[in-house]
Amino acid sequence: MKVLVSGGGTGGHIYPALALINEIKKYHREVEFLYVGTEKGLESTIVKRADIPFRSVEISGFKRKLSMDNVRTVINFLKAVQMSKQYIRDFKPDVVIGTGGYVCGPVVYAAHKMKIPTIIHEQNSVPGLTNKFLSKYVDKVAICFEQAAAYFPEEKVVLTGNPRASEVLNQDGSRGKESVGLTKGKKAVLIVGGSRGAKPINEAFLEILEKVGGKDYEFLYITGDVHYDKVLEEVRKVGNPENVIIKPFVHNMPEVLAGVDLIVARAGATTLAEITALGLPSILIPSPYVTNNHQEKNARALSDKDAAILCLEQELNGEELLHNIDRILTNSQLLQEMKQASKRLGIPDAANRLYKVMIDLVK
Repeated sequence: MKVLVSGGGTGGHIYPALALINEIKKYHREVEFLYVGTEKGLESTIVKRADIPFRSVEISGFKRKLSMDNVRTVINFLKAVQMSKQYIRDFKPDVVIGTGGYVCGPVVYAAHKMKIPTIIHEQNSVPGLTNKFLSKYVDKVAICFEQAAAYFPEEKVVLTGNPRASEVLNQDGSRGKESVGLTKGKKAVLIVGGSRGAKPINEAFLEILEKVGGKDYEFLYITGDVHYDKVLEEVRKVGNPENVIIKPFVHNMPEVLAGVDLIVARAGATTLAEITALGLPSILIPSPYVTNNHQEKNARALSDKDAAILCLEQELNGEELLHNIDRILTNSQLLQEMKQASKRLGIPDAANRLYKVMIDLVK
C-alpha cells in the first residue's frame, strides 16, 4: 500500500503524522509513504530529518477579513492543487491523509478530485478552517475528541484518537526519571510550557520557588530554550532547591512522561493524547492565544471528567498552582482517581485505529 500524508505549520499537525508513519512502519514494512508539506513550515526540517520522502507546495492561509492577500491565497491554492495532482500521479497513492494545517487543503482536495480515498485527522476538540473545508470532500474524518464530531458530517466521523498516544506506551519511566536526575521511588511533578516554554507558567512557578524546597516530592521544571537564561537569573536570586531540577528542554519526553506522577502543562492536543494514554493526572493551563480558544475546550474535555484541574491563564498564580499540586500529590485517593479518569479518556491504539480506517477505504 502507498500512503500520501500531508500536514504542516505546527508540531501539533506534524508529529501525529510522523507517529502514524512510524507505527505503521513498525508492523507493516511494505507500506510506502510520501509526505507533502511546505518548505517554509516546520515539516520541511522535521520530516526530512526523519528520512521520509518529502515534496512541497506553496500555500498560505486565508485572512479573516477582506484582503488582497486572500486573492493571492486563492491563486496559490489553485497552483498547489495542480502541483499536488502531479505528485499524486507520480506516487500513485492508495489513500491520502491530511493531519491539519493550510497545506492539507490543496493536497487532500486534489486527491478527492482524482478519486483517491481521502481522510482528514482532526486533533483538537474544535476544528480549524482547513479541516472544516475539507470535510465536505473527504471520505472519512478521524477525530480525537468526541466533542469534535458536532462540526463534521455524522456519517463520515470515526473516533480514532491521536497516533502520538501510541509512542508514549511501553516506555521505561525509571530510565526517563534517571535521565533527568529525578529520584527513583519519589513522586515527581513535571512543569512544562511546550517546546518553546510559556512565560506565565514560568512566572507562576518562580513565585513559589522558595516554598517548594520543603516538599517531599520533586519538580522537573522545563523552561523552554528561549526562557532558560532569564529563569536562571531569577533562580540565582533565591537559590535552587535540591528537589527542583531545571532544564531548557528534554529530548526523551515520552520516557520522562512515563516516569512522573503529575504534569502541569498547556492543553495542546498532542500533550493530552500522550497523558491520557498513560493515565497521567494534570493541571492544565490552556493558551488563550490559539484559534477558537481550542486549548481551553481541549482542557475541559479532561477537567469535566475529573482527569485534570483546569486553570485559566488569567487566574494563574503561584499560590494556587502550589495548592493544586499539593492537593493532588499528597492525597493518594485523589491521585489514583485522577489517574483512572485520565486513563479512561485515553486511546492508546490510535495509530492502529487510523490504519484500519485506511485499509477499509482501500478495499
